[in-house]
Amino acid sequence: MHIAQWIAAIPPLAVYVTIGLIVMIESLGIPIPGEIALVSATLLTIHPSSAVEWEYIAIAASAGAIIGDSIGYSIGRKGGKPLFEWLGRKFPKHFGPSHVATAERAFAKWGMWTVFFGRFIALLRIFAGPLAGALHMRYPKFLIANALGGIVWATGTTALIHYVGEVAEKWLSGFAWVGLGVALIAGVCVSLYVKHRAGKAMAAPAEEEPAELR
Repeated sequence: MHIAQWIAAIPPLAVYVTIGLIVMIESLGIPIPGEIALVSATLLTIHPSSAVEWEYIAIAASAGAIIGDSIGYSIGRKGGKPLFEWLGRKFPKHFGPSHVATAERAFAKWGMWTVFFGRFIALLRIFAGPLAGALHMRYPKFLIANALGGIVWATGTTALIHYVGEVAEKWLSGFAWVGLGVALIAGVCVSLYVKHRAGKAMAAPAEEEPAELR
C-alpha cells in the first residue's frame, strides 16, 4: 500500500484517543514513550492525504497530561514515600534512589514549577504527579502548574513538528518518507535541546532553602 493510502486510511478519532491515552498513562508515572508517540502522531498531519489535524492532537495530549498527572498526584498522596521505596525495589532503572533524589531536589528548589518544567523532561515527567502528591503539595498549586505545563508542552510540540514538517514536505514533496524523516529529526533535535537546557537547571542540587509545598 502506498504511503498516501495508508495515511488516509487511519481514522483521526483513533489517533486522538490513542495519543490521549498514551500521554495519560505516562503521566501516571508509568515509563512509556509518550513524547515519541506525540511526535509520530503529529507527523501524520503534514501529509496532504491525512485527515488528522495537529490542533486536535494537541488537545488530546493536553487532556491526557492533565488527567494523568492528577491521577498520579492522588496515587502519590495516598502512597507517600513508601510507594517510591517499593517502586525503587521493583523498577530500579526508572525509580531508583538517585532518580527520586534528583526529582526531590528539583521540587525543593523550584516547588510548583517543577511540575510545569517537568513536563519537558523525561525523568520528571513520570515523577511530577506522584511525587507532588507524596510531598503533599497543595492541589490548587499543582493543578495550575500541571495544566499550564501540559498545554504548553502538547501545543508547542505539535505545532513545531507540524509546521517544520509542512515546510519539509513542500521542499521534498516527491519523497514522502524523506519529508517525514526530516520533520522527525528536526523536531527531536529541538526537543532534545529544550530538555537539555531545562534538565540542566532542574537537576542542579538545591542551593536554597526548600520551597514551601503546602
